[in-house]
Amino acid sequence: MPGKVALLTAGGFAPCLSSAIGGLIQRYTEIAPEREIIAYKHGYQGLLQGDYLTITQNVRESAGLLHTFGGSPIGNSRVKLTNEKDLLQRGLIQPGQNALQVAADRLVADGVEILHTIGGDDTNTTAADLAAYLHEHDYELTVVGLPKTIDNDVIPIRQSLGAQTAAEMGARFAQNIVAEHNSVGRELIVHEVMGRHCGWLTAATAREYRNWLDTRAWLPEIGLSRDAWEIHAVYVPEDEFSIEDEAVRLKEIMDRVGNVTIFLSEGAGVEAIVKELEDRGADVPRDAFGHVKIDKINPGNWFASQFAELIGAEKVLVQKSGYYSRSAAPVEYDVDLISSMCDLAVESAIAHVPGVIGHDEEKGDELRAIEFERIKGGKPFDVTTEWFTEMLRQIGQPMPKSTKPLED
Repeated sequence: MPGKVALLTAGGFAPCLSSAIGGLIQRYTEIAPEREIIAYKHGYQGLLQGDYLTITQNVRESAGLLHTFGGSPIGNSRVKLTNEKDLLQRGLIQPGQNALQVAADRLVADGVEILHTIGGDDTNTTAADLAAYLHEHDYELTVVGLPKTIDNDVIPIRQSLGAQTAAEMGARFAQNIVAEHNSVGRELIVHEVMGRHCGWLTAATAREYRNWLDTRAWLPEIGLSRDAWEIHAVYVPEDEFSIEDEAVRLKEIMDRVGNVTIFLSEGAGVEAIVKELEDRGADVPRDAFGHVKIDKINPGNWFASQFAELIGAEKVLVQKSGYYSRSAAPVEYDVDLISSMCDLAVESAIAHVPGVIGHDEEKGDELRAIEFERIKGGKPFDVTTEWFTEMLRQIGQPMPKSTKPLED
């Protein structure tokens, strides 16, 4: 009897998790129906606790429903196996225990032979560490991951699952938020988009929103003007800009159009905000991964406060599309991408070929199981990309000065 297949989703949500679970279940049911499938609840937390669901025949037969929902039916968490302090505080390990060993022992006890992790670079490389640990102890575990991140920042993967959906959902969110532009005169709207180190999502969301603007008819004589609905600035972490210089440009727009709308990546300017907090002796909140808790330092509010006085805004509206976007059901593009990746993930796992499934940018965009040691996070958005520079040209924003190098 072959060993069990285990699934888990981890990290933040993206519009692919439920669908990817459904795709994996469907493919196993098609080509390996004899394989028992379990799903650990809340990512590595469930693995450490031995808390899992068994995929029943009814779930197998109805797995297609999962493509129509966002979120993750089996739950996520930001538990990281290498963060001993956090694991101890949560009571997930006991003093003196090695989390990798606890997780490995659980996989052995549960009879798991194949582990599918759906998450970002941390999730997938941690799974690879588990497989290596088990190999050293004469237990073979095949780990095949799927790349989940709305930031689209995994090296060397061309397109992460759920990223396109997040961009389209962010654009849909913006349609209603930007409609607030004439609720009062001289309004500044800041649409804060997720993206800690990578500006791809902010740029793609702006692109999708402007594509929507292209489909609209306008009546400027009654005040329904594209200029007022337009995006007037797009700020991403990879590009450096001067607030003072941009304020001059945006004040001219405010004086002429009557409002200003900015699309801002949450990671843009974080270094400056953190420095300001630390200089004041304030605590900088961080998560279990050591990342600055961006929702606690509020980049959108910080930038809005910087610009508001400089451009003469009478009202400021800061809105975040992140939770709206990341929990959406996938659009058709992502469903197709998820399905193709899930098919290969199952085939690779059965053939004992480990790795993270994706179109490998360093190997001609071939869809393959990419070696774990080549998987890294923090891929910067290339601000010299033609569609992005053309968008900036159209909205009158200066061309990017540079693309920041990838940090070690």
